Amino acid sequence: GSQFDKLLADGEVLEAGSLKIEVIATPGHTPACVTYKIEDAIFTGDALFMDDYGTGRCDFPRGSAEQLYDSIHGRLYQLPDATRVFVGHDYLPNRPMAYETTIAKSKANNPQLRGDTSREQFIEFRTKRDKTLRPPRLIFQSVQVNADAGHLPKAGPDGIRHLRLPLNLFGPTDDLGVPKKS
Repeated sequence: GSQFDKLLADGEVLEAGSLKIEVIATPGHTPACVTYKIEDAIFTGDALFMDDYGTGRCDFPRGSAEQLYDSIHGRLYQLPDATRVFVGHDYLPNRPMAYETTIAKSKANNPQLRGDTSREQFIEFRTKRDKTLRPPRLIFQSVQVNADAGHLPKAGPDGIRHLRLPLNLFGPTDDLGVPKKS
C-alpha cells in the first residue's frame, strides 16, 4: 500500500474544509470497495446502482456476493430512508442518464436487492448472473493501473510503457498457449 497517499479504514472520518467524510467499508464487488458518507448523502461506487438497475457484479478477483449483500443490506440499507445515494455510473439506455436515488427507493425498487430480498435469494441471483457476464474489455489493464494508485508503469529499456496481458485470460496454459485442464 506504500504507493497510496493514505489507506482508509472502515469508520474513519476524513475532513475536507468543513465537510466530514465517513468511510464505510462495502466489500463485495471487490474486497477494497468503500462508500463515502457526507451528511445525508452516500457515494457508493460500484456497490449499489440506480434503484431500477441493481448492484455491482461480484465476479472480479476476491469479489463476493455474500459480502456485497452484507454491505448493502446490512449497512447501506440501515441508513435513514431519505439518505441520498450517488452511484458510480449508470447503465440503462431506455431513460435519461441518472446518478441519484435514495435508500428508500432502492429498498422498494431495486430489481436485484430490495429491502425484503433474502441473503440466499441475492447470492443465488448474483452468482448465476455473474456467470453470464463477459469480463470488461480493459480489465487487465485497469487492474494493473488501479493497483499502482493510478500510475502507469515505468518505461522499459525501449522507452515504452508496457502493460502485461496473460495469453489465456482465464487460467494457465502449456508452452504452446493451450489452456491446461484443471
